[in-house]
Amino acid sequence: MNTTQKYYIKTFGCQMNVYDSHRIAHILDSLGYEAASSTRNADIIIFNTCHIREKAAEKVFSDLGRALLIKKERAAEGKDTIIGVTGCVVQAEDEQIAVRAPYVDFATGPLTYHRLPEILEKVKRARGESIIDTEFPAESKFDFLPENKSSGGCSFLAIQEGCNNFCTYCVVPYTRGVETSRSVEEVISEARHLVNSGSVELNLLGQNVNSYHGTDQNGQERSLAYLLRKLAEIDGLKRIRYTTSYPADMTDELIACHKDLPQLMPYLHLPVQSGSDKILKAMNRRHSRDDYLRTIEKLYAANPALRMSSDFIVGFPGETDEDFEQTLDIVKRVGYIQAFSFKYSKRPGTPASLMPDQVEEKIKQQRLDILQDLLSSYQLKFNEETIGKTMPVLFEFKGRHSGQLVGRTPYMQNVHVNIGKEYLNRIVDIKITEATVNSLTGIYPAETQSKKG
Repeated sequence: MNTTQKYYIKTFGCQMNVYDSHRIAHILDSLGYEAASSTRNADIIIFNTCHIREKAAEKVFSDLGRALLIKKERAAEGKDTIIGVTGCVVQAEDEQIAVRAPYVDFATGPLTYHRLPEILEKVKRARGESIIDTEFPAESKFDFLPENKSSGGCSFLAIQEGCNNFCTYCVVPYTRGVETSRSVEEVISEARHLVNSGSVELNLLGQNVNSYHGTDQNGQERSLAYLLRKLAEIDGLKRIRYTTSYPADMTDELIACHKDLPQLMPYLHLPVQSGSDKILKAMNRRHSRDDYLRTIEKLYAANPALRMSSDFIVGFPGETDEDFEQTLDIVKRVGYIQAFSFKYSKRPGTPASLMPDQVEEKIKQQRLDILQDLLSSYQLKFNEETIGKTMPVLFEFKGRHSGQLVGRTPYMQNVHVNIGKEYLNRIVDIKITEATVNSLTGIYPAETQSKKG
């Protein structure tokens, strides 16, 4: 009979949270646990949370309620279940967790999950008392985490954490702290390990990744541009991406990398949030509309094949119809091929939540619908332009249909192809045959040639 304890992790929010969930899994693996297929089969249930939007935070409490029912059902079968919450909701709402979900066994912020082995020991001794750890530690969590494992052909690699920008709508500086960067040598070492264990693509992560300022072996601070050039020297590393960037930190040195490094993918996520200078100022963004557009011009000049994605917030306090029209205008000027867009959501403790002239929910929804229709039109146009082209696709997982794999182009487009599983985690040239707003369909060129013969 298998008595190995099992865990289940559900992840909310950004790619940094996805990375953190992978590292939490590595910790539990090192303790002898195994991944469970569902919450019902798990001895430890962990929700790794996001606090950027209210809906995401409320979803956590809803899921916690369902986890409690599972805990009670398993208890009736004589099985113990530990419920844990990690991530930004813990850092921002630890008191709410204690009140609304007192049955949670432990809660730890995004900077302290490396203490999970110690926390689990405390939980086992606590006999029902919740363990909550939300302090900002002096030590870096990266110094205590197990060695990162390749998650396939593409792996995430966190190089920077925290933010110093204090946008008035955002909780990140309060939940993840001030900006810190890992050393150049530490990043290069982890990158080599990931490549040697099978990754051909690395996605460098940070809340403000292009503010990276890690030190080299001589103690000298280095930029993201320097780091990218070092990473490009690693044999076997075929693709490099980085996210999320801040417009004011997009230096000429970094822009030049998009011209010089073939490993750097021709796709960049550069959030603008609004096209209105008035709203950008109210958001405490350190760039104007013109600053942003000049940066885009430089990027396109450096690499004409480069295409952009972005983040948008509609209905920010004080946003007028004219302000919103300026956002639509910037979409038309840049021609984003992908984007994330949201209605403004009050986050407790942020300056924007106390601002006057809050926009009505109905107006926010109308603006979001208009914006998303426009963004979708550009995304569909770009996807349709790839029909008939042959594109390099990195296959990352099996599709829903038998014999199908799903991969991504250099432009982060999902591609569905009927192709053998031996191509998983490999880059293959695929001819694109169909396109929708959200995905592409392709065929392996060899199949095309055999049909012609």
